Amino acid sequence: MARRIGMIVNPDAGLGGRLGFKGSDGRADEARAAGAEDRSGPRMMLALQRCHDRLEDVEILTCSGNMGSNWCPIDHTVIFETPKRTSAQTTQEAVKSLCDSDIELLLYAGGDGTTRDIVEALSDPDLPIIGVPGGVKMHSGCFAASPNAAAEVLIAWLEGDLLLARTEVMDLDEEVYRQGRWSVRMYGEAMMPASPRWMQGAKMRVQATEEDEVLEALGDHIREVFVEDSERLVIWGSGGTLRTIGEGIGFAPTLLGIDATIGGKQIGTDLNEESLLKLISNHKGECTLLVSPMGGQGFLLGRGNLQLSPDVLRAIGIEAVMGVVTPAKMLTVNQLRIDTGDTNLDAEFQTKKYLKVLQGYRTTRLLRVAVE
Repeated sequence: MARRIGMIVNPDAGLGGRLGFKGSDGRADEARAAGAEDRSGPRMMLALQRCHDRLEDVEILTCSGNMGSNWCPIDHTVIFETPKRTSAQTTQEAVKSLCDSDIELLLYAGGDGTTRDIVEALSDPDLPIIGVPGGVKMHSGCFAASPNAAAEVLIAWLEGDLLLARTEVMDLDEEVYRQGRWSVRMYGEAMMPASPRWMQGAKMRVQATEEDEVLEALGDHIREVFVEDSERLVIWGSGGTLRTIGEGIGFAPTLLGIDATIGGKQIGTDLNEESLLKLISNHKGECTLLVSPMGGQGFLLGRGNLQLSPDVLRAIGIEAVMGVVTPAKMLTVNQLRIDTGDTNLDAEFQTKKYLKVLQGYRTTRLLRVAVE
């Protein structure tokens, strides 16, 4: 008898990432009107393409249209009809239909909001789930590190190589998030196949009050080497580490956005993909991208900074990417995960094997690059 796997896609997840929306809840129509392209669906397709020839005796149950069948490159059965307009309630209704069809695992694409909707709708809280990362923010531990990683987790679980474990379901308050404040909470727990290699783990907020001197030293280095170069464009990634450093230098960077400076002048605040590309193309001097990896997960690119799209990263250049970490964050990060959304660009990062990170005044180290 074939094993039954449920598959569902949140078609609105991730739409606002490159536009700098910080999330897509309630803004899907606005994002599409601004030219946003589907993100979660294509990433689900990548995952299934990776493993389709290894899914013998597996029946995929899914939804019609852009919540499932449009992104399923293998034989499947539609058990839920997707309405013209979808919502959180639609996701929950679809999940209930899948659960009623006796699935053994749910594979889904979306972000933290999608995860919350799914967990609330599960008839069996012990049903394992695997998230294909397709949203703007993914702090929950039930996401795989990439679409390819999701495929490997699914196959390993089907082959009986992975045990199940509980993980935290996290999410941000998007209204507060858009105002530049980081307010995250745990909404519940979910079961997932446990794989330290393929699953990303939950995000940790790393704070250490004794690191003031370290942050000041990092700021001194960045000011002397990059900011005082009057011809250098500096792109500042998101996060508390870089915001604190930027404020110490005299800038007003956003906590959750992407900013830009040249010399001692801030020339861009909360930039989206389009404005970044325009800024970089008009700049004739050198460019440096400062990014700080996500605590606990180690993602340098692909989580919370989708404005740094593949086109933006190619315009900047891989060699211009500089990681910035503090000792406290370094304790939670042993590799730099890359998930740009472009497999060819990911492969370029992978060929470097290591990227340089700044961890103190004129003190750098190399961390291994991990694409999957």
